[in-house]
Amino acid sequence: MKRFMDLADFSREQVLDLLALAQSLHDTPQPHALAGKILGLVFLNPSLRTLSSFQAGMARLGGDSFVITPGQGTWQLETRMNAIMNGAAAEHIREGIPVLASYCDALGVRAFAEGKSLQNDLDENLFRMIDRLCDKPLINMESAMNHPCQALADWRTLDELRIPARAKFVLSWVYHPKALPLAVPAATLHMAAMRGMDVVVARPEGYALPRQIMEKAHLAAAVAGGSATETADRTAALQGASVLYAKEWGTTMYYGDVEADSRLRADLSDWCVKESWFAQTVPDAKLMHCLPVRRNVAVADEVLDGPRAVVKREAFNRLTVQMAVLHRMLA
Repeated sequence: MKRFMDLADFSREQVLDLLALAQSLHDTPQPHALAGKILGLVFLNPSLRTLSSFQAGMARLGGDSFVITPGQGTWQLETRMNAIMNGAAAEHIREGIPVLASYCDALGVRAFAEGKSLQNDLDENLFRMIDRLCDKPLINMESAMNHPCQALADWRTLDELRIPARAKFVLSWVYHPKALPLAVPAATLHMAAMRGMDVVVARPEGYALPRQIMEKAHLAAAVAGGSATETADRTAALQGASVLYAKEWGTTMYYGDVEADSRLRADLSDWCVKESWFAQTVPDAKLMHCLPVRRNVAVADEVLDGPRAVVKREAFNRLTVQMAVLHRMLA
């Protein structure tokens, strides 16, 4: 494995094989498997679980890691092509990424969406450039439109909970004070479709997922025997659901327009998951969220602190599946 950029790059059988490896490493630790190996981690955006789980996973496998957070102890990095670098950034990623890659055996990079042009973000222009610049195995730790590490951890969580492959999986938009990226919604939708689930995206008007993201899910669902649909009718979406995956994201109708997005979401604070949302789901339906989550804004305390929430389990599984990715890349 030279790249871990998108679950769509793998067959369903390959994903299941990677999940089996994660289970094997969980059951039978290999503390010397990556002795002498070094993982470089570049965070152009903030992190808690991704940063700590990759460092911990590398250490548990006997390897080492270094972390670069541009502008915090290192030079700020310029990412724009043909930039006139007369501002704060002292170094361009065209030099920075190859240099960092030369110091390690694999490189992980987190680079969020710019959030200005929907097409540019859908095209993954920044991560494609990073891909071209890196001659070592590369891990997508969240890009403009993808988060394969989170998606793989969520798949493992669903398996652990014994959620049937054809169960109903609802990806629901939830409230946040500002627009957030589409990476996790896109990755989650595709993961559930690839697993073979009947996936419904519930969202207010103005927050429909881009056509390209839905088409990708439709293709994955067709192969796996599931389905992928979208609706603004939250009540109908939740009918018979086994999983409610709550996630915040910005408007796609006015993508990049902060003021328009603020106006659109001004009256949507009722999109906060409460126990009443589960009135028509299956009795033991679960609540998933990638974290961080704003309590009583996106999800109420009564749900997060109750038996439905499996968010901490998802977070632990980040470590487990990422160890499998690292093992497959470097062992």
